[in-house]
Amino acid sequence: MKKPVSFSDVLTNATEYGSVIGRGDALDITVFEAPPAVLFGSTFTGGVGSGAGASQRAADLPAQVVGADGRIDVPFAGQVDAAGLTPQQVAREIRGRLASKAHDPQVIVRLARNTTSAVTIVGDVASSGRVPLSTRGERLLDVIASVGGVRQPVGKTTIQVTRGAKVEAMPLEAIIKDPRQNVRLQADDVVTVLFQPYSFTVLGAARVNQEIPFEGTGLTLSQALGRMGGLADERANPKGVFIFRYEDPELFAKEGEAAPPTKDGKVPVIYRVNMRDAKTLFVAQSFPIYNKDVIYVSNAPLADFNKFLQAVSQIVYPIAVIQTSTIF
Repeated sequence: MKKPVSFSDVLTNATEYGSVIGRGDALDITVFEAPPAVLFGSTFTGGVGSGAGASQRAADLPAQVVGADGRIDVPFAGQVDAAGLTPQQVAREIRGRLASKAHDPQVIVRLARNTTSAVTIVGDVASSGRVPLSTRGERLLDVIASVGGVRQPVGKTTIQVTRGAKVEAMPLEAIIKDPRQNVRLQADDVVTVLFQPYSFTVLGAARVNQEIPFEGTGLTLSQALGRMGGLADERANPKGVFIFRYEDPELFAKEGEAAPPTKDGKVPVIYRVNMRDAKTLFVAQSFPIYNKDVIYVSNAPLADFNKFLQAVSQIVYPIAVIQTSTIF
């Protein structure tokens, strides 16, 4: 059987966000100029380390949006490259360009609006949207909490993370219990909160034939048998309980040649369970049922014969009645 998905194993390549500027981000730029000011006019008095009467000139520039070419326009400095750089690097570049025009300029650049380094969260949450990333390095539960949390019980909620072409899902309860699964997110990740998306289908000689949902925390075979009402005593074959599933080909690497994989790269597998063997009841308590599994209960050897007798009796009985009526 396949190993359950673990975010800590499959989503480990996220890099910590480092305030790198991207196209579409907005920057706040403040330029300080020591007196006598040459380019910038407003006065800033006092401050840490300032002497009596000391003053300097400060100018807050309008928010500069990084264009499609990755640049911003700064008065007296011209077009400055910003995309792919940190605010500190952009500040040093602007200061260098103003050094020959302003009197001892000092520049502060702050990322005012982060539009490129963000994750999207949708689904069964209080408020869907895009959540900007910061230098703190937001993790999965941080993002979920920032939009108001989930709207359904934790035990019945599944979290799906889409990163590029990779899509993986885990129960929310398992993420909360294991801090390793609370992985750090990276830009353009999509987090989808799903309410009870798992189900298995029951067919054959069972009490019910239907699709049965179950919680993201998982389900064992014994629990599945209980939810479907067990086997139909009058027609089920306890030796013929089958579980149909698609497994990963890696599971059969040591078993020799396996069945041809499907388009999704999975291998169809059938597990047979003998419910007449008492040891099976212990195995059923740990055998997991996965999403989209099909449980089929075959008919007992005499069940088909009994169906034949019932069909024949429906034909013979009316004929016998007609013959009796004719005689009398």
